[in-house]
Amino acid sequence: MRGEGVLLSWRSIPGLCDDESAEIHRWNRARRRKTMVSRGGATLFASVSLAPDGNNNSDDKIQKGAEEERDIQEAFPRAEQLIKHPLALLALFPKDLALFSAGAIAGALSKTLTAPLDRVKLLMQTHGLRASGSKGIGLLEAITLIHKEEGIKGYWKGNLPQVIRIIPYSAVQLFAYEIYKKILRNEDGDLSVIGRLIAGACAGMTSTLVTYPLDVLRLRLAVEPGCRTMSQVAFNMLREEGIASFYCGLGPSLIGIAPYIAVNFCIFDLMKKSLPEKYQKRPETSLATALVSATVATLMCYPLDTVRRQMQMKGSPFNSVFDALPGIVERDGFLGLYRGFVPNALKSLPSSRFVFEF
Repeated sequence: MRGEGVLLSWRSIPGLCDDESAEIHRWNRARRRKTMVSRGGATLFASVSLAPDGNNNSDDKIQKGAEEERDIQEAFPRAEQLIKHPLALLALFPKDLALFSAGAIAGALSKTLTAPLDRVKLLMQTHGLRASGSKGIGLLEAITLIHKEEGIKGYWKGNLPQVIRIIPYSAVQLFAYEIYKKILRNEDGDLSVIGRLIAGACAGMTSTLVTYPLDVLRLRLAVEPGCRTMSQVAFNMLREEGIASFYCGLGPSLIGIAPYIAVNFCIFDLMKKSLPEKYQKRPETSLATALVSATVATLMCYPLDTVRRQMQMKGSPFNSVFDALPGIVERDGFLGLYRGFVPNALKSLPSSRFVFEF
């Protein structure tokens, strides 16, 4: 046997205990005392594997625990990351809870920023019913009337119940949409266009059912005269009109919200997914996609929104969609069904953008 130098390289094997590592070292020392056999300049190599004695379950558990601990450490944001990006805290929450919170924050922020446009829209939709015998008013007339009667604060009148409502509304809507998409996926994990429509419709109806009484309170505060608080309006409605008054207009609301949310979500998702990946996360892409989806959905469903608002009014003469539609057309003409569409379109764009991109 020739006395040639032997180079032995080794690496640690995950899952082996300290006593097993010591055994490897003893084997290495014994191996170095021997000389490897070489033939024709080619060195013969050997591969040695060690199997731990006893049950492997304990070793598997140790390895799994180490991997989970490493994953937790990697997922936990560092201090400098939290300073630059406070929203990184959402990474500490489960995915569904983070989605729920993001939807709530986005909805509250968007509704607060667009509250003046929403107040103008509501006044335009209901003025003909509020002022008996008069027809609806235009955009500039509504803006002037609010400022004249209530000042700057008047543009945010009724925003509190709207913010309170939109927090659970947006959160439940996004959360429910993801749940319904999981339910409706096929065996390959794909979701068809029909599946997206159904998921969006169900999500919109679920969130509407949960938060509808707050929507009625929002309208009463925004359009009825007198500076009252939300609690006063609620107690008066309960005492004078009964609990059913909190659900006036629920029928057209459910009828309208289903296609609105379905079309909005579906168009938004499909347009984003149809673009090349490098364009999908760009701000201008999200802006254009939100504009198209919100505009198409609003054009389809806006008349039902006008019906819903007028049925929510105290003393409304309309008991159903079939009463309201011809009644509004008779009083204000066909365009009366689209009264307030311009401010609604203006507020829908930032609102949709915030909700989808937050």
